[in-house]
Amino acid sequence: MQLFCIVDRYAEMLHNIRGGVKVSKHQLRITHIMKNTTIYYAIIGDIKSSKEIDARYEAQEKLRAILKSVNQLYQGDIAANFIITLGDEFQGLLHDAEHLLGIVKYIQRKMYPIEIRFGIGIGEMFTAIDHESALGADGPAYYAARNTIITIHNQEKKIKKQAADIQIGFYNKTCFEVEEINAMLSLIKVIEDSWSEKQRYTIWDRIDNSGSQEMSAKRLNTSQSTIARRLADGKYIVYQNAMSIIGEALRRVKFNID
Repeated sequence: MQLFCIVDRYAEMLHNIRGGVKVSKHQLRITHIMKNTTIYYAIIGDIKSSKEIDARYEAQEKLRAILKSVNQLYQGDIAANFIITLGDEFQGLLHDAEHLLGIVKYIQRKMYPIEIRFGIGIGEMFTAIDHESALGADGPAYYAARNTIITIHNQEKKIKKQAADIQIGFYNKTCFEVEEINAMLSLIKVIEDSWSEKQRYTIWDRIDNSGSQEMSAKRLNTSQSTIARRLADGKYIVYQNAMSIIGEALRRVKFNID
């Protein structure tokens, strides 16, 4: 695999310096990157088929409230607050990926049954960052996020419901690890699309709340055995394991360069 971690290269360079090995200009450039580059995660959300929503104003106000909640719940992760930029689009900027997937899935759950596609870009920012609003922010992270939104649109034209709803990318760069993550995100959507409504709300209850299956049963006014069956039929354990792996991969992928 022709992917290398900046941290690994930096450590190797230091080892070479101490061992008397001449350091190349390329290695010195990496040192500069390590010292001066701040990598961000830009998120662009786009409501699917927004013009077909009957109560568009109510949907926008609901989205506004959800984004306000995200800005409060995840303020420690957010570099620039999530804000609606167009009637059917919004964006935000994170300084790390610790809760990136959780944020995206939280918004999707709270907006359901309205569907949202997400483009996630990893990279630098050229403009000064205003923590209160991601509006006007500019740089490779957002270019990459915009490109991934376009990629999802193109997938929807070709493969319809099989298209992904979340994709990540760098700007003007390919990365095998990113392709792996995007493939897993597509498979996650396949699992989600297979859920019945009862399975969906049961799985979401388990994600949003701690405690036993018995507690879930009380909240959903059913039996523990029914909860267990819905979780098994909805591939809940496989789903959560995949989500955990994707989350860890997202935290690592920003260190990869060509």
